Amino acid sequence: MSNEIKVPTLPESIADALVATWHKKPGDFVKQDENLVDLETDKVILEVPAPADGVLKEILKPEGETVLADEILAKFEAGAAETSTSSESAGDASNAPEESKGSNEESKTSEGADVHLSPAVKRLVKENNLNPAEIKATGKDGKLTKADVENHLKSPSTSSEKSSTATQDDSSASAGFRVEERVPMTRLRKRIAERLMEAKNSTAMLTTFNEVNLQAVMDLRNRYKDQFEKEFDARLGFMSFFTKASVAALKRFPSINASIDGDDVVYHGYYDIGIAMSTDRGLVVPILRNAENMSMADMESSIVDFAKRGKAGKLELSELTGGTFSITNGGVFGSMLSTPILNPPQSAILGMHTIQQRPVVENGEIVIRPMMYLALSYDHRIVDGKEAISFLVNIKNMLEDPARFLLGL
Repeated sequence: MSNEIKVPTLPESIADALVATWHKKPGDFVKQDENLVDLETDKVILEVPAPADGVLKEILKPEGETVLADEILAKFEAGAAETSTSSESAGDASNAPEESKGSNEESKTSEGADVHLSPAVKRLVKENNLNPAEIKATGKDGKLTKADVENHLKSPSTSSEKSSTATQDDSSASAGFRVEERVPMTRLRKRIAERLMEAKNSTAMLTTFNEVNLQAVMDLRNRYKDQFEKEFDARLGFMSFFTKASVAALKRFPSINASIDGDDVVYHGYYDIGIAMSTDRGLVVPILRNAENMSMADMESSIVDFAKRGKAGKLELSELTGGTFSITNGGVFGSMLSTPILNPPQSAILGMHTIQQRPVVENGEIVIRPMMYLALSYDHRIVDGKEAISFLVNIKNMLEDPARFLLGL
């Protein structure tokens, strides 16, 4: 029975989607619920599964095409047998001339490899002018992964090829040639750009800075991290400390957990904390809903889960919308100090940075301590400078004496 594979109903506020990657090609046998194609929106990747066991007959919307909800993506024949399809293919191949066989096989290999590449792998292959068929694939079902490409690039043969190419490029450069590459922005990157311009143009953003001594937090982590991981099956990281401290401080300074809606200020009686994360597709900010009710183990487990699914493009739109306050950690990339940009309509965002051993004065003596610079960007329309500074000092005090917020002081 012939079926039509359609674009699923798109999430609210999303008008269309981009056909990112077909994981199957016409003639492939697929099992029920197996992913056929990835659709990229400006926030999430949507998977379109096979409705039943059968064969993908025809692709109507190729990669790179923009589609709307309910548009037909492909034609699918439910109930078609895998064996019959395979035997027909084998028969066609056996009747073909030897020269054609070799050509068809080569074409099939290169096309098949390209179809199964994720956007990140495709980009890496294209940037390094590689043939996917020549790279050893270790992913599930023979799929080529980003790690496979990176390992291939590290191999001696590839290095020599790149050196040769570099020599040619240098020769071209010396001859006066200048090389450029123009690629379209992804939908997520476009959306990020829009949000950044929106924050810049529609808020009165200001940033205040402070520094925090993390010795007490590090001592606490070192003392209990093994027991914590054994008890909760979650690693005790820094983010849960900062999230707990932020929620406690937000309760004392409600305007920092508020937002502007027209001429009104909306004070939120809950604490949905956005945790900024970097992925191959760009920045995403999944939300810890009702963080005031979460334990540190709940936070750490959720953050790890968000990170894994974010890299795989599996986050749901509902997990990326809303939020009353955000935290971003540039320190994981080595940032010493930066000015985080607001995530409208939120009124503030906390920026963490790299931890450095620095000399500080304690009780009249110079000692070495693990120090971190903190930055709080805020919307000056609803948050006064005194509130912002006091909020950041409040977080600093709690992190330098974690017992304060663990005991609710």
